[in-house]
Amino acid sequence: MKIIKSIAAVIGFSGVGLGAFGAHALKATLTQRGSLDVWQTATQYHMVHAVAILATVIAAGTQDDDAHRRSWIRCSWAFLFGILLFSGSLYVLALGGPRWLGPVTPLGGAALLTGWILVAFAGWRSAK
Repeated sequence: MKIIKSIAAVIGFSGVGLGAFGAHALKATLTQRGSLDVWQTATQYHMVHAVAILATVIAAGTQDDDAHRRSWIRCSWAFLFGILLFSGSLYVLALGGPRWLGPVTPLGGAALLTGWILVAFAGWRSAK
């Protein structure tokens, strides 16, 4: 679980950094491309789910039973995968990346949704 906590910190740090980078250093480029809103969406989902990763790994740490702990950890991994695919593809697309990345974004969204469904199940099954 230590690794997932560290990953959550790195994901949160990168979300703040990318948000600031987009708002300042890339603002003119993103505005010219008409993709500032795409960058902002990527950053918003990135940050929300960085916090979700941290929350789910903390929830995992409260569990005495390995099966319940693993349920929470699966949520964390689904959120991480979702951030990489959803926000990652949006960041690249906002900068003019290849259009074939477009279909990757919904896959990331599906991973984020899966993470939330897993949270519901883990919460329901939770020992505490």
